[in-house]
Amino acid sequence: MFPKLKTKYPVFTFFVVVLLLSSCAGTNKKFSKKDVKSSQNLIGLSFTEKQIDTIYPYLLRNRKGFDSLRTYSLDPNVFPAVKFDPLPLNFTQKPQGNIPEWEIPNNIELPNNRSELAFYSIPELASLIKNKKISCVELTKFFIDRIKKHDAVLQSTITITEEMALEQAQKMDDELANGNYRGILHGIPYGVKDLMAVKGYKTTWGAAPYKDQEFDITATAVEKLQNAGGVLIAKLVSGSLARGDVWFGGKTKNPWDTAQGATGSSAGSGAATSAGLVPFALGTETLGSITSPSNRTGITGLRPTYGRVSRYGVMSLSWSMDKVGPMARSAQDCAIVYSVISGKDPKDPTTTDFSVGIDLNRDIKTLRVGYLKEDIEKDSSKSKDNLVKALETFKKMGIEPEALKLPEDLPYNSFDIILRAEAGAFFDDLVRSGDVDKMVEQDQRSRANSLRQARFIPAVEYLQANRHRAILIEKMNELIKDYDVIISPTFGNRQLIITNLTGHPVIAIPTGLDKDKHPTSITLVGNLYDEASILLLAKAFQEQTEFDEMHPNGYLD
Repeated sequence: MFPKLKTKYPVFTFFVVVLLLSSCAGTNKKFSKKDVKSSQNLIGLSFTEKQIDTIYPYLLRNRKGFDSLRTYSLDPNVFPAVKFDPLPLNFTQKPQGNIPEWEIPNNIELPNNRSELAFYSIPELASLIKNKKISCVELTKFFIDRIKKHDAVLQSTITITEEMALEQAQKMDDELANGNYRGILHGIPYGVKDLMAVKGYKTTWGAAPYKDQEFDITATAVEKLQNAGGVLIAKLVSGSLARGDVWFGGKTKNPWDTAQGATGSSAGSGAATSAGLVPFALGTETLGSITSPSNRTGITGLRPTYGRVSRYGVMSLSWSMDKVGPMARSAQDCAIVYSVISGKDPKDPTTTDFSVGIDLNRDIKTLRVGYLKEDIEKDSSKSKDNLVKALETFKKMGIEPEALKLPEDLPYNSFDIILRAEAGAFFDDLVRSGDVDKMVEQDQRSRANSLRQARFIPAVEYLQANRHRAILIEKMNELIKDYDVIISPTFGNRQLIITNLTGHPVIAIPTGLDKDKHPTSITLVGNLYDEASILLLAKAFQEQTEFDEMHPNGYLD
């Protein structure tokens, strides 16, 4: 079994190199043979004095190479020559159908309480715009005013893109007046996580060292939404460098309980969508950053297959794990946004030509569904009751799920070094410059601390972890290839780390409230490049339940 990494350059590595890089980073400090000997204790290897004598001159040459390497700057959008490939051997994509013509109802009226617009679906808002019952400018101003009214408490927004939004909204009104309707997102406001570059506005990555950063490009996913007629009204909070819900301006709150954080790192996208400050938002996930805030704030979050949505113009945390996806109040709204933002992008080498389609008219009884029986039975969280009830709902819908178990006998405790090593590479300049000290959080679990310790991850172990990841990819494919959907708890098992490592798509859908009146969710896992099946089943579930129509109190005045 070979690692799922492709490179056009040979890889040379040695464990001491990484340790010496760490100890001498940002200085001209010499290292001695004694330093080399001491570093062995950290890595768990031992060489003789003679061997160290032989190694030492080689390491001195390496150090000169490192110093030379650091004199060259790198654009944030440059991917490594080493490219992750999520495909198992002999992979065949499941049929996807076509992108549907989204149905826009004609019987939607403006509510007497105008605040109720905040919780209308995308098709309902599209109906009002298409039938000229509200203008794009009016709708844009409505949502911008909601941000201004509620965000002092929620802290979900970093930048309101008001000038650009009103200009785009007016353009959409003018086009509509001239008979040019771009489609279901024409004039629909939205927000994006502030990891995504937007020309003319700051892209802060939620972190103090970058709070004045601005790029002269716009992320591909944002461009696609703009071209579809969407109106960007806000850059929403990312937890600092894509970790948690704390950013340089505070802590993003959960609209259901503002004593809680919204969790991260797509905290702003979750909170703003949940509170009706935007109809939908884009988030990113590396290891739970769409799933977690969707669960906490009671919305629907789709994390597409790795490489399904372009990351051009988006901050990298882990080149081999990052994904971009929609966060909305329903699976149908997620499907609409996903159909626009997905697809091949020549600016992002991880994107693919696999077909994109969603057949929402397919009979759900034709889906073969599995469920993680033991994980559900062992769940000890407050969401357990709703988890069990959701499973019963699926059965009442005619789904007969078969019991499955996630792959075992793999070094799960070591896989996080993949994310941490890649993040350490992307933020190399931040650590060496000392600007990492400016980040708000500096405790043991902070991003700042994680970036510092990344210097102590040997390249050998990084590659070994990726070799085990290749085995995980094959085992996960063996598990899911004969199924269309696997039903899983959202948290409390290994599903989240496995699917983020293998690149499988998931959708988290709300299942009600727990005893503390906090939202709960369940997760549907799909095959690679088969978002269609999980969107279909999630939509069908939401048609049988009302959980996606729930919203927190205090946002209708």
